[in-house]
Amino acid sequence: MLLSLNLRTAAVSVGPVLAEVRAALDMGAGSAGLLTSLPVVAFAVFGALAPVAARTIGAHRVTFFALLGVILGLSGRALVDHEASFLALSMLALAGMAMANVLLPSLVRLHFPDRIGAVTALYTTALSVGLTAAIVLTVPVADALGGWRWGLGVWAIVALVAAGPWVGLVMHDVRTDGAESERDVRFLDVARTRLGWAMVLFFGLQSLQAYAVFGWFATLWRDAGFSAAEAGGLVGVVAAMSIPLSLWAPPMVARPGDQRWVLYLVIVCYPVAYLGLVASPHRLALLWAVILGVALATFPIILVLIGLRTRSPGGTAALSGFTQSLGYLLAAVGPFGVGTLHEASGGWNVPLLVLTALSLPLLALAWYVGRPAALEDQLRAPAPT
Repeated sequence: MLLSLNLRTAAVSVGPVLAEVRAALDMGAGSAGLLTSLPVVAFAVFGALAPVAARTIGAHRVTFFALLGVILGLSGRALVDHEASFLALSMLALAGMAMANVLLPSLVRLHFPDRIGAVTALYTTALSVGLTAAIVLTVPVADALGGWRWGLGVWAIVALVAAGPWVGLVMHDVRTDGAESERDVRFLDVARTRLGWAMVLFFGLQSLQAYAVFGWFATLWRDAGFSAAEAGGLVGVVAAMSIPLSLWAPPMVARPGDQRWVLYLVIVCYPVAYLGLVASPHRLALLWAVILGVALATFPIILVLIGLRTRSPGGTAALSGFTQSLGYLLAAVGPFGVGTLHEASGGWNVPLLVLTALSLPLLALAWYVGRPAALEDQLRAPAPT
């Protein structure tokens, strides 16, 4: 849970103080755009490397070193005076975040194989708390302590506290594939399964929605007549909704029997919120923010599905790395596409209608990934003729 608190701070804390960072470092628009794209690059590249590293040196060691990267990156970028150094240290922090994020489902499978739903609920709730805190508290901390460097650097202290419990685990590390794995499931093995690709599409399309919402909806609400503070508060409502829902959704999905109705209930909130914003972006904005926050509970649901659709920690790590690394590449289309459509159409109705259309395939994907299945079983099955 302490680890999870740190898995979004490097990505979202810079946004609220980006204007101050750009002014202090004389950062151009191109570098600022690169900075906002670094999380996607980190998840795609370092997320894919995490299962390999875990098999080589152990999951706990990789997680501990990932946290050290987060600590060094967050503290270092708060001290430098050059944009190149700021970008490099941001990437270091994001790389650590990405690797730990990919390994978390396999660590849950390793330590709590009979309580995957409950433990996933706890760590995804902690992740949501960390994300919301970084969005909401970075500016107040910066104002209280004397500038953006404090606002960004304080999150390194949170990461330092989180690193403590992992020291003991490093001393008694085990490989993620472990004795219970029937075979060594690797990243490219997942590419030979229908389940692997379905999970990539499910994860990618839901992350596309989240990136678009957190990247552009503050601007959408400002254009609808809200002040900057009010628009930021509405985005904060969207993020905060994930806190109670992260406690509820994973255990519900992990219960015996067909629980796909939970996925359908959550996913259908996407088109409801988007079409509501088309019809009434100002008067009912709070209602649409709450409903959109419910829709974003698809994220903790897919994390618990990663653990439920495998039989071993090694298989979980491989499926997690494959799903998240390729899924985040698909998600990168979200903020870029929404911005392009907004500029081309001169408003928000076209981007909202496109997001509505892109949310509908999630229902079909939920029908497939929500069925009981195991990655290892599809790897053993004979190739279709």
